[in-house]
Amino acid sequence: MQYVAPIGIGVLYALLMPLVREPHRRRLNAVMIAGAGAAYLSGGGLGGREFAFTALITYVAFRGLDSWTLIGVGRLPHTAWDVVHHLKGNPLIPFAPTLSPGCAICDPVIALWCLWGGPSLIDLVRHRGRGHRHDTTESTSVGVAGRPCTGNRPRAVVRPDGEHRPCVRP
Repeated sequence: MQYVAPIGIGVLYALLMPLVREPHRRRLNAVMIAGAGAAYLSGGGLGGREFAFTALITYVAFRGLDSWTLIGVGRLPHTAWDVVHHLKGNPLIPFAPTLSPGCAICDPVIALWCLWGGPSLIDLVRHRGRGHRHDTTESTSVGVAGRPCTGNRPRAVVRPDGEHRPCVRP
């Protein structure tokens, strides 16, 4: 159960988080990364490395304010940090020794959802097989200076939430 519950928590997180609308959902997830990065500062037991890790995750979280990819990537070092703390015998909360390995299992589940762009999983299931896009926001195929994607030059998709993605033609 100690391995199944963290996966369930990660899936529950991904199911409930879309209740927050974009772009606030992406920004809230960036703040969550920063908070997770600072969680071990209150006695993590790795000395100055705790501050270096927190600085790294804070930078990634700041950059993640505009990028689901960086939010997803930011969850992965936190997973590794959880494993280090578990192996060192220094859990996040002293009276909950399985919390660090639980986080190490839960975080990659959430990271996958973030790397996918933080979509509504309920909408994915609801519209499965009906030809609907799984994006959480509608994308427009727009190139440089707002011109449509045409020709052979690579362009970018400018999403309403401000994130730029490579132009993908249907």
